[in-house]
Formats: sequence, C-alpha cells, structure tokens
Amino acid sequence: MTLLENLAIELPIIQAPMAGVSSPAMAAAVSNAGALGSIAVGATDAAGARAMIAAVRAGTERAFNVNVFCHCPAAIQHTRENDWLEQLRPHFEQWGAKPPSRLTEIYRSFVEDDAMLAVLLTDKPPVVSFHFGLPSPKRIQALQAAGIFLLASVTNVIEAQAAVQAGVDALVAQGYEAGGHRGVFEPDAEDACLGTIALTRILVRRFELPIIAAGGIMDGAGIAAVLRLGAVAAQLGTAFIACPESDADAAYRQALASDAAHHTVMTRVISGRPARCLPNRFTALGADIPSRRIPSYPVAYDAGKALNAAAKAAGETGFGAQWAGQGAPLARALPAAELVRVLAEEIASHRALSR
Repeated sequence: MTLLENLAIELPIIQAPMAGVSSPAMAAAVSNAGALGSIAVGATDAAGARAMIAAVRAGTERAFNVNVFCHCPAAIQHTRENDWLEQLRPHFEQWGAKPPSRLTEIYRSFVEDDAMLAVLLTDKPPVVSFHFGLPSPKRIQALQAAGIFLLASVTNVIEAQAAVQAGVDALVAQGYEAGGHRGVFEPDAEDACLGTIALTRILVRRFELPIIAAGGIMDGAGIAAVLRLGAVAAQLGTAFIACPESDADAAYRQALASDAAHHTVMTRVISGRPARCLPNRFTALGADIPSRRIPSYPVAYDAGKALNAAAKAAGETGFGAQWAGQGAPLARALPAAELVRVLAEEIASHRALSR
C-alpha cells in the first residue's frame, strides 16, 4: 500500500505545517479537497494543541498532519542573552519601548513535553511530523502503537539515516529553498545546503521509505517534477500563505506580494535558528551579526517577538517573522481548496505532457 493509499489521500500534495500560518481552518480545507492538511503545534502547549486538533476535526473527517518541534532544549546562557538584549535596546527604544528584562525558552521541545505526548496519544491525529530532529525511540514507538503515521523532516543523508533507524514511516526532504525554519538537527553544524531536487533524488536512491519533496515547490509543474524524481508527494508551505484561511497578517501578505518575494534570505536573527524569510528591517539588522552572538532557539525568539510587538504598536511592520521560500514570487491568493484544485489540474496537465 502506498503512502497516499495508507492515509486515504487522493492527491500527492501536503500543505506544510508553518507555525503562525497554518490554521485549523486551512488544514481542514486542504484535507477536504483531497490533499493532506497540516497544523503546527510546536509554538503552543498541550491545551492549545488539543484545541487545534479539535478545530481541524470539526472541519474535516479526512486525514491531517500535526507537526511538533524536536529541537534540543535550549541551554540558558545569561551573559549571551543579556548581551543580545543590549544589542537590541536601541531598536526597542526607537519604538518607544524597552527590551525584556530577561529571556525565556518560549517553546517547549516535544522531546521532553510529556503533556504534548499525552494529547497526541489520546487524540490520535492520523499523522504526526517531526521538525528539528527526532524524539526518543520510546516516544516514536508509543505514537506508532497508537496507529499514528510518522513523518520526519531531514536536510541531508545523515539525518535521513537517523530517521530511518528511528523507525519513522516517511521522510520529508527539505531543500535549502524552503521557507521558514531549516529542519537541521544540529543548527551549529555545517549545512550542506542541499537543494530540493538533489536531496530528493539522493534520498529516493538511498532509502526505501517514501520520500516527500519540500522546498521551492509552488505549482503543479514543480509537483510533477519531484514526482518524476521518485517522490511520492510534494509538501508546499509558501504556496498557502496567501490563502484567506491562513493566519498570515496583512503586512505579511503585502510583503509576500511585493518585490521582497524575489529576495528571500536565510537568517538566525529572528529566532536563533536558521530560517528563510522575506527581507525586512529585522533581517537587515542581523545581516552582519555573527551567529555566535545570537542566543539559542527559541530563547532568541522571545526577544524577536517582543521587538516585533513593540514596532507593530508604533505602526512599523518590518520586524515580523515573514517566512517564505524561494518560490515566493509564484504565490497565489486563492482559497485553500481552490488552490488544491488548481494544483491538481496542473499536475495532470504536466503529466500528460511528459508522456
């Protein structure tokens, strides 16, 4: 049985779980249209995750994906964090605000979040995906024993091998083009920056697990291309940002529709982890700051969110986490279900041309 048959999915399309963008309404609409909708719960707690899962289930009876963050819990480094706050102080003061007195780890990693595990084991979403790494074998076994299909995002062969050995059911090959946070397991290790095409083909040749291609894919032509490389499906994130069901705010949507879409940048300055973003005042601020001076994820994100809030209160929207991949200029402002329908038509068209 193929991955799509296993999950009763009609189309080889997965809506990427982008925290801050992927709403339950959008996930339900995508799943109802025959693809796989997703929500990201890494930025909320167990109660928030339960509410989001319930909201998706209220909108669809089909399969959907719940994404969790599996980053290494941050090591508190007071000297580094205080230095970071002092670097940001002038930028806070520009908007009539002060930086926080201290920084905290605002997101708890799934690797140690027993309450989140309990929610997943009780509510049993059809699919759970891991980003930033892998949980313990015990957690993986518990999720699979509950009948949950497991995906793991990987950026290279070493990470893929670890995921295969851990027993996940499919791999998401995240290319360097992808918007949002890089799924690298070790953010301080050298990144080979493999693109989606190369990574997908390497993993297809190397492993027997289903491979899902992710990064820079925005239309049916891109989906058809990775399917020809051996991927079983494509995961699209930036393509869904402009959908009315997404949680992107007006400033984010405006930036996505601007020339900034042609110049996405990889930055650590916003959250402490490398992530691809539309260029804005925040990414410019961090262009010349060495990564060793930025606190660990998600501690740095505490400061980033506070600075964005201060700037927005003063009418400045250029400090947001406006994540987007290199395919951003191809974004279409369509309802999620309509976008899935158009993608399906484009896939069929390009498959017909290739025969």
